[in-house]
Amino acid sequence: MQRLNDPNFFPVDLAEGASLRIRDLTTVDEMLALTERNLERLKPWENWAHVEQTRADLAAYTAWLMAQWSLGLIVPAVIELRGSLVGAVTARIDENTGSAELGYWIDADEEGTGLMTRAATAVVRHVLDTGVPRIELRASVGNTRSRALAERLGFSYEGTLRSAQSVGGIRHDMALYALVPTLT
Repeated sequence: MQRLNDPNFFPVDLAEGASLRIRDLTTVDEMLALTERNLERLKPWENWAHVEQTRADLAAYTAWLMAQWSLGLIVPAVIELRGSLVGAVTARIDENTGSAELGYWIDADEEGTGLMTRAATAVVRHVLDTGVPRIELRASVGNTRSRALAERLGFSYEGTLRSAQSVGGIRHDMALYALVPTLT
């Protein structure tokens, strides 16, 4: 069985000039620029998009991701397309439940290309290969693109968590999806 922090997982060839690689301190500047370009379109769905984005904060967050990676509690990945970063996929383990939670976002120019589906599929397969018994995904009820991706990935809709998350001071109902491997 693989470990969540298996260093041989990265890089992952996603075909068509794309790959998945570890999100480490070398990605900070490019991720900051990518985030800033996409802030307005992320604000309806992500609370973190409502705070000032600084290099120092992103570097601290990335260092935290790397510490969590070393403990085997997170898979921090960036999506690279023809040498440029275009998105991120993260799977984080909840130590209390032993389940994982999947999160992702991609540059507006890459929406609808299938790249996020390929990237998220690679992370999901890796997490399942480590023996994690359940992966959850939460998306605002109104975020139809994120919900459609959950369904393409094979996640099952389990219900709506009412007023479960604040985004920019507005409470959102969150759709809860889960992927539970079939036991044989």
